[in-house]
Amino acid sequence: MNEKNQTLVSEIVLLGFQNLHNFKIPLFSLFLLIYIITVWENVLIIVLVSSSRNLKSPMYFFLQQLSLCDLLNSTVIVPTLLKSVINGGVTVSFIGCVTQFSFFSVPGAFECLLLAVMSYDRYVAICIPLRYSSIMSHRVCVTFILISWATGFGIGVLSVNLITMLQFCDRNTINHFFCDFFPLLGLVCSDTSFVQLEEIIQSFPVVICPFILIIVSYMCIAHAILKIVSNTGRQKAFSTCSSHLTVVSIFYGSIIAIYVVPPTGQSQTISKVLSLMFTLVIPMTNPIIYSLKSTDIRETLKKMKSRRLEFGVDVILLKLNLIRDFSHDKP
Repeated sequence: MNEKNQTLVSEIVLLGFQNLHNFKIPLFSLFLLIYIITVWENVLIIVLVSSSRNLKSPMYFFLQQLSLCDLLNSTVIVPTLLKSVINGGVTVSFIGCVTQFSFFSVPGAFECLLLAVMSYDRYVAICIPLRYSSIMSHRVCVTFILISWATGFGIGVLSVNLITMLQFCDRNTINHFFCDFFPLLGLVCSDTSFVQLEEIIQSFPVVICPFILIIVSYMCIAHAILKIVSNTGRQKAFSTCSSHLTVVSIFYGSIIAIYVVPPTGQSQTISKVLSLMFTLVIPMTNPIIYSLKSTDIRETLKKMKSRRLEFGVDVILLKLNLIRDFSHDKP
């Protein structure tokens, strides 16, 4: 092998968003605010589902896993994004860059599979309601989640192996705000056709098959909804699926725009904006979409607020009683 082609890259320079000038602080503040809201929303969903008896159905168990996935996804990317905005770019080690890509791949692959599982759950609930409890038992749900996480970790490991097998030369600058697949391939000086073929093969069980399952599930759901005679029954059946359909549309729309039809080098700004939507906006909007549609979540939130209010009143009354008792006991 030619030794020139084996030059090791120790650092990767992420250019982020260039020429921001006076927009650095406003953009930094906006991205930080979105991240704080994202963390707060997703942690709230995780806590609500864990603590409330009204949210013990498979749908909310899967929603809890989706919130965990979104939380991990944004946490992997946002710190690097904030540094690149405020500093006009950021330098990371090659190992750190590959690690970030692997940790980004795991929740991404998991979410693809999870959305397919959630669509199957809606199919069983609407098309086979009498057998729903037996088909979607807690054991089955946990098995689905474990398989999805294991597959996500497997995809992450394979992706890292593929990247580390490539030959990186003296180029180390990426016109992006995090270490993604196509930007990393732009630094490679060896043939990348094998790696791209491997990624396409990996996308079948993780992206394409789940997407087909989602389409088939909703075709069956639509057929079942059309058979419902009453308008109220139709609206109720559709409302249970509308949140999931919205999330699926945004998620897969972003994936197709970023990875299936990746922009050329002349459209890097478009690529960054789409990636921002995928890594920053979607994790923030998912809890909002589900919370707005779910009466159970809204009711649980109201109960939590009333309990906190009652607890606050009890604490105040206790303090007043202690003060009164203390004043009476004084000589």
